Amino acid sequence: MKTAIKNYHKYGVVPLYFFLTSISQLYAQTDMDAIMMNKKQFCNGFVYDYSSWDHYWEGKLKRNNENLGTISTQMVMFMSNYGITDNLNVMVGLPYIWSNASAGTLHGLKGIQDLSLFVKWRPVNYSFGKNKISLFVVGGIATPLSDYVIDFLPLAVGMGSTNVISRAMIDYKWKRFTVTGSGAFIWRSNISLDRTAYYDTELHYTDEVKMPNAFQYQVRAGYRGKYLMTEALLTRWITDGGFDITRNNMPFPSNRMNATMIGASVKYTLKQLTNLSFTLGGNYTVDGRNVGQSKTVSVGAFYLVNLNKKIKS
Repeated sequence: MKTAIKNYHKYGVVPLYFFLTSISQLYAQTDMDAIMMNKKQFCNGFVYDYSSWDHYWEGKLKRNNENLGTISTQMVMFMSNYGITDNLNVMVGLPYIWSNASAGTLHGLKGIQDLSLFVKWRPVNYSFGKNKISLFVVGGIATPLSDYVIDFLPLAVGMGSTNVISRAMIDYKWKRFTVTGSGAFIWRSNISLDRTAYYDTELHYTDEVKMPNAFQYQVRAGYRGKYLMTEALLTRWITDGGFDITRNNMPFPSNRMNATMIGASVKYTLKQLTNLSFTLGGNYTVDGRNVGQSKTVSVGAFYLVNLNKKIKS
């Protein structure tokens, strides 16, 4: 249920933006990697994330806030991937998120965030010698599944907009070593606040907020073995428009939010039980604008079911 939110300008809080797909960018079989399920393979699993920050960028100014202390966010996410064919996968994700501030009087929120659905297509998969080049096209949508509070950053569990994502990706593999590059455009719908007027750079007598679209770029490189996969990641998020948080003011969903993150991930498949795999990852925001300088640690477990009727001897 939506609730009225008081004005917290005196706290100078800053949003921790829940990037559309960053909550799953550290794991295999997502819209941002070059891993595909084979035909009639069905992979399901859960991921747990813990993210925190005590410094943030207010516009270009990096600062902290003793009225907030450390902002922490935890997430449990269900992820599922099905191979329609070897070159066409469908992926679903649904996160439950809860937040907390270690100081001050702001209370954390919790709830189901946005349901995401992606289709990943590999139209080109060309091998020559020990080399392979693959091209991918990805399309998806993410939309709120619950009526969570939007206008309460940085403790809100999401932004409340419906997002349509289009991504192009190229992957190069030499033996077991890989490099993957991708670029995405994210269209974001307008949102509605629980108030009849608001001020961004001017006064608006409406509850509707126009959300700026965004771009996301990523380069990842690593080792892709039969049982072990490791990758290093560099991710850049750029908002196409928006405005900066003014000094000691409340953040707003349509703020300009830019971030550069570095990270790493490991996925290990058990040799004795190849249907079961585990993931471990982390990332760190090295530069940003109107975002927290967050540190994230993630763990996950996945189980693969092979629905093919043919049994290999």
